[in-house]
Amino acid sequence: MHSCRHDNRPTDQPRGFFRRVADLYIGGFREMTVGRRLWAIILIKLAIMFLVFKLFFFPDRLAEEYDNDADRARAVRKSLVDRPGHSVNDKENKSINLLPNE
Repeated sequence: MHSCRHDNRPTDQPRGFFRRVADLYIGGFREMTVGRRLWAIILIKLAIMFLVFKLFFFPDRLAEEYDNDADRARAVRKSLVDRPGHSVNDKENKSINLLPNE
């Protein structure tokens, strides 16, 4: 008689390291009771934090300065190619500085 196994593999075949680690975490998350609520709270707090950061700390300067996507794309290309103070033709350098002042 042989023992009853759920994965229908012979008992002498070793399981891989990554499979054992995955089984450990999957089994742990299945058995959680309080932990699920804690993970939900953590994920909600992270989502709120990133939303607040996006709204208040990273303003959309391109939308404020330019009216359409073509002008925004031109400004990004110009700021990547022509760095302020390093331009060959300073009259055409109307690009917005996307980096904070140093």
